[in-house]
Amino acid sequence: MTLVRVKAPATTANMGPGYDCLGMALDVWNTIEIEVLDSGEPVVEVTGEGAGELGAGRDNLVYRSMEFLFQDAEQEMPLVRIRCDNAIPLARGMGSSAAAIAGGLVAANAICSQDYTPNDLLEMAATIEGHPDNVAAAVLGGMQLVISDKTEEGSRLYTVPINVPPELHAVVFVPQVRIATEDARAVLPEKVTVADAVHNMGRVGLLVASMATNHPEYLAIATQDLLHQPYRQPLFPAMKVIFKAALDAGALGVFLSGSGSTVLALTQGREMTVAYEMAEAARQASVEGNVSVTQPTVRGAHLIGQE
Repeated sequence: MTLVRVKAPATTANMGPGYDCLGMALDVWNTIEIEVLDSGEPVVEVTGEGAGELGAGRDNLVYRSMEFLFQDAEQEMPLVRIRCDNAIPLARGMGSSAAAIAGGLVAANAICSQDYTPNDLLEMAATIEGHPDNVAAAVLGGMQLVISDKTEEGSRLYTVPINVPPELHAVVFVPQVRIATEDARAVLPEKVTVADAVHNMGRVGLLVASMATNHPEYLAIATQDLLHQPYRQPLFPAMKVIFKAALDAGALGVFLSGSGSTVLALTQGREMTVAYEMAEAARQASVEGNVSVTQPTVRGAHLIGQE
């Protein structure tokens, strides 16, 4: 095998109250092509999002993820040329790093002589990423509830897929302004009140139940959050007005995608109206960006060809 092609999806994490434990794959894809070479140096070519700024060699996250798997398998990493055609924006809360990790692991698994299961790949991805919500959706697809259980022997991830109501769409406003995950985590408090914790626990349960039982009418309340979004608003002050515009226009629920700056609204109809109103609210707040309509996808990172 000398050529492998993989697609890896964008993801939205937290989904409001589910901080670090809820994620959902979106129908926006990065495409990765891996060519095994006979000689030379490893090369990474990037087109689309991140062109000219992502690493072009061993420091690239796709390469490092492939290398991680080969090291785990105790095999030598082959010499490769990696071509990345990226549609997922960087540092916007849409899982660009999770897609790179998941795509690299799936590609490496296709080349490696030791076959790893999706759960094996997820454990590796979470180790590389540092938190499991985006990578669970990127590796497994769909909407995933994921938790890490730490014991004396180490930690283990538990994931449960959650059915998503049919015809659910996502209206995505992607601002030009970036928010680094490290900065978005740095503003969060070390302690929260019991009242805020109870607020979020109830809404995580309601969010999972409303999705799984096809009761989208609860999503406006179920996507509310007090643990991370209020503290991140100073990083993106227009967040609240965009939220309000989406809900007023008919969105079922709205939240900061991951750590931001993307705002994602869930809809079942009225997508164009919601998109227009979100973009207009951003414009009035002097925030430039792009709005698009997509939908959840049940597929995670996967092979699309190998030769």
